[in-house]
Amino acid sequence: MAHHNQQSQALLDVSGLKIHFFTGAGVVQAIDGVEFGLESGETLGLVGESGSGKTISSLALLKLVPRPGKILGGHIRFENDDLIDKSEAEMIRIRGKRIAMIFQNPAFSLNPIYTIGQQLGEIMMWHEKINRGEANDRVTEMLNLVGITDPASRLKQFPHELSGGMKQRVCIARALLCKPLLVLADEPTTNLDVTIQAQILELLSDLKTRFNMAMILVTHDLGVVANMADRITVMYAGRICETATAERIFNNPQHPYTRALLSTIPRVDKSYTNIQSKRLTVVPGRIPNLIHPPTGCRFHPRCVEANGECSRTQPELKTVEEGHVVSCLKR
Repeated sequence: MAHHNQQSQALLDVSGLKIHFFTGAGVVQAIDGVEFGLESGETLGLVGESGSGKTISSLALLKLVPRPGKILGGHIRFENDDLIDKSEAEMIRIRGKRIAMIFQNPAFSLNPIYTIGQQLGEIMMWHEKINRGEANDRVTEMLNLVGITDPASRLKQFPHELSGGMKQRVCIARALLCKPLLVLADEPTTNLDVTIQAQILELLSDLKTRFNMAMILVTHDLGVVANMADRITVMYAGRICETATAERIFNNPQHPYTRALLSTIPRVDKSYTNIQSKRLTVVPGRIPNLIHPPTGCRFHPRCVEANGECSRTQPELKTVEEGHVVSCLKR
């Protein structure tokens, strides 16, 4: 667990982040004043339904917001440098070296026409200025670390020759090649079957400790971050609902949306030997159209606690106890 004190310098501090997508249908207010941060070695779970803005927020950290999206404001302070001001040339030096990303679909993020050795070797040679032989040694060592058997022979293989779980291990190896300070893992297990999911999460957890990296784990599933995150930030419709330690989020959630998300996690207890038999509650309704977002609190149309004021007043993030912030007018 990360201990917050005045001396500790946050590794990452995102504040006032605003991102709009300029589409033919109108302006999508995708991210509206988002703030979160983390310290070195810490894991932050960034949680929300699909469409909540969690993936866009993580891509923004690398300044990879897809077109027609534009970052309109805010700060992304990483090691005391504001990445908002950085040029593309400067970002190329940071991506993969100081901040790396593991995407949800390994099939898309690996290049089908190059071998694993070529793809991962290039990254090493480019960032670390080493030759092909040294690069191959480092890549082999890293493939070994992520649990790939016979790594030397894998260097000659193409992505299509590997299983989904193996591809994701390669993507994890690729992200860790240059020992980044921060790894962004966007739904890293979504496309994998359940047993492999557990293995990949355990692997990430082990590697994080081993390399003392910070990690942002982006997911729609609070169950995934339960055992991995030190702190959790819950997002809804491009705004932050709540941030607290994982323990507080699970034991004392303050935002109605966080509570709703928690009720959708299957719980195994004595009366339910089979998880499937338990009806999962799903938060009724859907994420609003962000071309015309709801007035006031963006969650109010789906909130069981909402009243008239909730539709008029936008809640600010406020501290309910040390290290626990919530944006809800009722708190």
